[in-house]
Amino acid sequence: MLIYLRVLKESFNFAINALRNNKLRTFLSLLGVTIGIFSIIGVLAAVDSLKQEIKGSISSLDNSTIYLMRFSFAPTDIPQWKREQFPDVTYEEYQYIKRTMPDLKAASFSLNVGPETIKYQDETISNVQIAPVTNDYYDIEELQVVKGRFYNEQESVSGAPVMVIGDEIANSLFGSADPIGKKVRLYGRKFTVIGVLKKEGTGLFGDSKDTMVMVPVNFVRRIFGDNNKASFPAIIIKPESGIDVPEFVAVLKQKVRAYRGIKPDEIDNFFINQLQGFTDFIDNITGTMSTIGGFIGMFSLLVGGFGIANIMFVSVKERTNLIGIQKALGAKRKFILFQFLFEAIILAIFGGLVGLFLVWLISIFASQFTGDFQFILSGSNMFWGMFSSTIIGLIAGILPAISASRLDPVEAIRTGM
Repeated sequence: MLIYLRVLKESFNFAINALRNNKLRTFLSLLGVTIGIFSIIGVLAAVDSLKQEIKGSISSLDNSTIYLMRFSFAPTDIPQWKREQFPDVTYEEYQYIKRTMPDLKAASFSLNVGPETIKYQDETISNVQIAPVTNDYYDIEELQVVKGRFYNEQESVSGAPVMVIGDEIANSLFGSADPIGKKVRLYGRKFTVIGVLKKEGTGLFGDSKDTMVMVPVNFVRRIFGDNNKASFPAIIIKPESGIDVPEFVAVLKQKVRAYRGIKPDEIDNFFINQLQGFTDFIDNITGTMSTIGGFIGMFSLLVGGFGIANIMFVSVKERTNLIGIQKALGAKRKFILFQFLFEAIILAIFGGLVGLFLVWLISIFASQFTGDFQFILSGSNMFWGMFSSTIIGLIAGILPAISASRLDPVEAIRTGM
């Protein structure tokens, strides 16, 4: 055992010396592997970062959350012209679902309306995102109110002129003053601020509750009416935890079909969108991106591997005389084999380390200029990157190493003279 360890050590030291003595050749060999590892790890890190940001953006919502509306989150086989004929969900349907659905934790009716301008004394903010929702939305999304409170069921049903505002809205309108109880003008009416949401930062798609204003949906319904196609109503449903979600969805679908009088041979004129389905859809997209990026990086890495193999064959040819002398002095085939194999593997590992270092540098600089979006260089990606580079070095060096170990000592000395 000690003999084999000594052979490994001597082969390793010999390989290091060979790399030091041929700096230009070493650099060129490193370059190909570095580009390959940089491509693979860069793509995987970008995809992981994108996935993490998406999941972080919807982390406040449970995966079992359901959106009942006339639009679909995911691609559908139903043609667009037919989908455009689907009716919007109604407030009455929301009340029916809330009243009759078993295993229901909370349900909220919401409207997706356009941005508005809000004003407090001399301060005005334009393009403010308004979120008209019922009071149940507080339980569905597990909102955190740091000042004041969220509006209650009575205020929600009556459409009281109250609002809960985001952190950035509060700072822009009131500065350091306490916003609770202040009168803010919206839709030409005066609203009383009763709550401020906890600061959360900007989401992946630019959305954030920091710049949002939540008001009772029935107040906005009185303004827009129930037949305004620009309001995009939705019923947000959250079942009790631990139940059979597919069974819950089946019951919900049957109840909506019965309420709308849809015949058995007719298709649904609504969509039940699950957040779990949306996250699965996102996972499929990011998984495909990872696969494509991995293949592109592997091709780059293979090019680097061919470069290492070519350099190693040249190295064997240049050191033919030295190999013959080593064999004449009693060097075993294993020593010659390990010598060139280690040289190839060390080249690949060094190239991989340089590639990882470049990805790490770029991730740091990129994170500085992308606000809340953070690039992730995970340990698993680093491991697979280094594992890939080691395997490429092993494959690229095995043939040159075998050819070197099989040289006849007399022929090798004569050829090298």
